[in-house]
Amino acid sequence: MRINHRASLLSSPLISLFVLSGFVNAIDGSQFTITEATIDDIQRAFTENKLTSRELVDLYLGQIASLNPLLRGVLEVNPDARDQADLADRERKEAANQGRRCSGELHGIPVLLKDSLATEDALNTTCGSYALLGSKVPRDSGVVERLRRAGAVILGKATLNEWYGVRSFTMPRGWCARGGQGVNPYVESGDPCGSSSGSGISVAANMVSVSLGTETDGSIICPADHNSAVGLKPTVGLTSRAGVIPISPRQDSIGPICRTVTDAVYLLDAIVGFDPRDYEATKAAAKFIPAGGYRQFLNQDGLKGKRLGVVRNPFSDSYNGSTAILTFEHHLNVLRQRGATILDNLEIADIDIIMNVSQSGELIALLAEFKLSINDYLPELINSTVKSLSDIIAFNLNNTVLEISVNVFAGNVERIRAGWVPGIRDDNWDWGGRDKGNRDDGILVKIWLRETDERQ
Repeated sequence: MRINHRASLLSSPLISLFVLSGFVNAIDGSQFTITEATIDDIQRAFTENKLTSRELVDLYLGQIASLNPLLRGVLEVNPDARDQADLADRERKEAANQGRRCSGELHGIPVLLKDSLATEDALNTTCGSYALLGSKVPRDSGVVERLRRAGAVILGKATLNEWYGVRSFTMPRGWCARGGQGVNPYVESGDPCGSSSGSGISVAANMVSVSLGTETDGSIICPADHNSAVGLKPTVGLTSRAGVIPISPRQDSIGPICRTVTDAVYLLDAIVGFDPRDYEATKAAAKFIPAGGYRQFLNQDGLKGKRLGVVRNPFSDSYNGSTAILTFEHHLNVLRQRGATILDNLEIADIDIIMNVSQSGELIALLAEFKLSINDYLPELINSTVKSLSDIIAFNLNNTVLEISVNVFAGNVERIRAGWVPGIRDDNWDWGGRDKGNRDDGILVKIWLRETDERQ
């Protein structure tokens, strides 16, 4: 499923056609372009009667139909999106007749969601896997509830690394069984990163203006970086994880991927807040949400007087001799010109250990937390054939045509079964033969490789 072509997608005839045409839509004799359109641009067009939410949804659906077969950033579109847009248009018209405006920047704005954010509608929530296709969630996720209250239009679900990439470290980033290999819209052979790959791809390619991703360890920031977008991982607890397919309750967060900082802030303001279904984390974080939201801090001259630290080691090592270093230096100079003070070549103590997931202990912690968390999440699903991690593993093994043979993606989901993760065990697991020399206070600290060895 890897893409081997070297040419940029922007040089392909199809995408060149859209770039040259500017995605211009003529409406009542006026022109509106969705190329790089921001929320403010769209709301201004709404106010000036140059655009309706229904027309905007149709524009994005047209983009998806044209570009998604190449880019594979969108997993499915919402069949109710047009109806939601029509409702937004009626609400806007009613408000105008009463001499007021609909409150909130997201009213009537299409939003694309990563395919791990539950929506109680016609859309699936599968984390990219056929194992959950057709299952139903009991309710909207907490962040989706807030989007609906803000008047946003749920446009569809974005592709992602299947099971966030936890299934296998050898799985290509941006790949899932349902969607195939996501493609970086700027460089076809480039890495779209993940796990929120589709959210980044779709925003970059103007298939939607704003999107939501999730992050446990780089899954918003990395695809935003690789697809030249803006990504923001909120502090854990600022946004509710309720109804979101989990990895780690310590690290999971939901945040925006957009094309501008302003749009990311608008989206962040709409989704932060206390949620009784994620009580402990959101209660602890709610006191840090500023009265009036985050938009009050948007300032075009905000860099003046700011001190920005730059850590090069070990991150820049792989770019030595490439044009990336020159580009990076250019960006640092732009920041200086805007008034920032750059504190260069800072060092982080023990960075080698921190960056090594095995030495830091992060890998063991995440695998253990994923097993526990996914086994809590799955039983709440309706009409689902999988109720545990073991069921997912069995599904993958029994549906190798759909899910690709385990011999191709031999990895972590198959390894997390009871007996694989330290201290986590199932009653039906044969624990005979464990190495007592690798125990600590009765907790197994050795990861067993026997099961995958047998399958390979």
